[in-house]
Amino acid sequence: MPLANLPPLVTVFGGSGFVGRHVVRTLAKRGYRIRVAVRRPDLAGFLQPLGNVGQISFAQANLRYKDSIVRAVEDADHVVNCVGLLFENGRNTFDAVQEFGARAVAEAAKAAGATLTHISAIGADANSSIGYARTKGRAEAAIRSILPDAIVLRPSIVFGPEDDFFNKFAGMARTLPFLPLIGGGKTKFQPVYVEDVAEAVARSVDGQLKPGATYELGGQDVLTFRQCLEAVLEATYRERPMINLPFGIASLMGSVASLIPLIKPPFTSDQIALLKNDNVVSAEAEK
Repeated sequence: MPLANLPPLVTVFGGSGFVGRHVVRTLAKRGYRIRVAVRRPDLAGFLQPLGNVGQISFAQANLRYKDSIVRAVEDADHVVNCVGLLFENGRNTFDAVQEFGARAVAEAAKAAGATLTHISAIGADANSSIGYARTKGRAEAAIRSILPDAIVLRPSIVFGPEDDFFNKFAGMARTLPFLPLIGGGKTKFQPVYVEDVAEAVARSVDGQLKPGATYELGGQDVLTFRQCLEAVLEATYRERPMINLPFGIASLMGSVASLIPLIKPPFTSDQIALLKNDNVVSAEAEK
């Protein structure tokens, strides 16, 4: 088959992750060729059945190393960056992955002549004192300086199979006699379904979204943290009391848990700090 007749090639960084795997499936259904760029391609083989034979390939890439990013982007028509951290672990820091890595992806996409879709988060703020939000904001600024036409998607908390929010508290409800109502449970969220996020990414690749725009993604319902926990208990058919956990105590617990090696902390001090602000679509966001 002549190369000119091949479908466009999309490189998806973080394609084996929670959001990434749904992005890969949605793009595969549209007929794109997909190159999944991940640190461990040997662990991403479960993605191949999502497409036709030869439609999905793999590239070893680590957002801390520019050379691997350049190789993964070579010959791509579009690049999607799904990589993000919920907590720092060793060399995988917010600065290294969410800022340096995102900048390197944008530079590689520009060099390859590819367009770019970047998944950020509501609350991204280059001036924030919170490492997660600050590096998300700095990444957006870097991308805009390199590729002004890049599309940035900012979802609220994303839910679906294997999400790290609702499933986390469902696990707590299974093992603990109570659920922690952090900060009194007043923080507001606008949970968005992972398939809807993937559809937004696919539309950006299709060229249906405005180049250079930033879109905030939220679901139909705005829920408080308490209501989210109530939904977890209802879905899991469990009854657990909710105990108020002040922000200060929760932050201290998160800091201590983060120091324990080889375990995934239930929450971090950064995540607790983020809970002090609502996580909903702003009035001026792109529609």
